[in-house]
Amino acid sequence: MIRSVDLLFALGLLIVLAIPMGVIALMIRAEDRGPALFVQRRVGKGGRAFEILKFRTMRVNPVSGSGRVEGSGPAALAEARSRFQTTTANDPRITRIGGPLRAMHLDELPQVINVLAGHMSVVGVRPDTPAQEADYAPAYWIERHSLRPGITGPAQLYNVSSLDERTRLERLWLRDPTFRAYIHAVVGTVGKVLRRSGV
Repeated sequence: MIRSVDLLFALGLLIVLAIPMGVIALMIRAEDRGPALFVQRRVGKGGRAFEILKFRTMRVNPVSGSGRVEGSGPAALAEARSRFQTTTANDPRITRIGGPLRAMHLDELPQVINVLAGHMSVVGVRPDTPAQEADYAPAYWIERHSLRPGITGPAQLYNVSSLDERTRLERLWLRDPTFRAYIHAVVGTVGKVLRRSGV
């Protein structure tokens, strides 16, 4: 049932947000002529790797200055770490448009394509990179890959930064992924985005 809701929700979002997403992509490209999308390998259901899509919010290879975003390059490393580190408002890695996109989590919008492709769900645990998962206990690794990862989830809904608290909330979802909890996460996330955008 949740997969059916995923497809309907993601398709509806893609239709409604196609033009705004196109505008965002053009603005990203216009700033430094780099790619609009950031693509990175993450681990999904069953431990299978997939390429997650995000709007690029950091400068193209800020260390090397090259014109490409490589999966193992400085920009990729910075982007991967950015969700787990504190960044300042004037962080030189973040583009002008990247700051607002990150603040409102609009950089995650391209992941509706990941949902339609079957890599992700709208709600679930956030997928990590293979390197970030290296220290997971085997039991937790198996547990977190029992379901598709999500665009949003309990840790994002409650602004959790502690790894222990994040793990606790994720396990609650993984052990009881009810439709009610799904709707609660979607509505709560949309509410957060609207509040941050001043709507």
